[in-house]
Amino acid sequence: MTKMQLPGLDLISLESYLSKIGLIEESEGLFAELATGGRSNLTYFISNDSCQFVLRRRPLGHVQSTAHDMAREYRIIGALSATNVAVPQIYHYCKEESVIGAPFYLMERVEGSVLNSRDETKKLSNREALAISNNVIDTLATLHECKISDLGLSDFGRPEGFLERQLSRWAKQLDGSRSRDISGIDLLLSNLISGIPENQHNNSIIHGDFRLDNCIIASDNSVAAVVDWEMATLGDSFTDLGLFVVYWDGLEKIGGSAIASGIRREYGFPSASELLNRYSLRSGNDLTHIEWYIAFGYFKLAVILEGIHLRFMQGKTVGDGFEEIGPLVEPLVNGGLGALKGE
Repeated sequence: MTKMQLPGLDLISLESYLSKIGLIEESEGLFAELATGGRSNLTYFISNDSCQFVLRRRPLGHVQSTAHDMAREYRIIGALSATNVAVPQIYHYCKEESVIGAPFYLMERVEGSVLNSRDETKKLSNREALAISNNVIDTLATLHECKISDLGLSDFGRPEGFLERQLSRWAKQLDGSRSRDISGIDLLLSNLISGIPENQHNNSIIHGDFRLDNCIIASDNSVAAVVDWEMATLGDSFTDLGLFVVYWDGLEKIGGSAIASGIRREYGFPSASELLNRYSLRSGNDLTHIEWYIAFGYFKLAVILEGIHLRFMQGKTVGDGFEEIGPLVEPLVNGGLGALKGE
């Protein structure tokens, strides 16, 4: 922890603000540490002798107008605290940019492990890897079972025409992040548009970026909390499943070590196909057209990484490893084209 200023965080101003609203005593001071592993919104661990917080704010530099909405992230976590979906306790949302330069919110720091590398996953026993995998996919099913109206979230998104709007949104995100030619990405987008499934599935709350390393794993292998809700909305739950498959199996296939989470069969992890079967049995959903959703997951992740690559090229990223992000975009596009062919 440090008392020095960190990029994107004015710690002196934050101390003054938190003491003013009564979250800390003015004499206590604060220490801060930038969380590692994130590639989008910035996450900081804030602490002093009597308290610990996690602070989330949007990234520096190039930011799409529809992305990184801290108010939405704060709202969805608060709503889900009344459900069986494990989320951190939420403390405060600040919309004023004058405090640290951007809106932010504070939540609890949940105890547990974040598995985001082979060094961490290979230490697990086969029994632990299987238990964690089952608990993660069960958590996603639990999220999709939540009743929107019971949580006061009926206005959180528009399920009707969701896939069409998603493709339009991510096409705009791509256009706003273009800085180079990306072979195949326009073909992938065109094929997704022409192949939108007619029957959309289980309109529900969706996380939007659900994967192993967005789950904090407790010592008993349960999911202690799901984090990083910046892309949450209401819509087709199969979009969560498609992206989940890309993270679970796809990144190891394309050699995406910069963002892979060390999910390997030899470490005891089941395949994405096995977890999809478990989800289907629990939810009662027939996974028809799941290949389209997997391809959309590849496209969406490619666009996200291209936006991160642009911020890196502009010198607007904070942390290490960003130079490895750009080379992953074209392999993701190829993965999406392959998924549409059933490969």
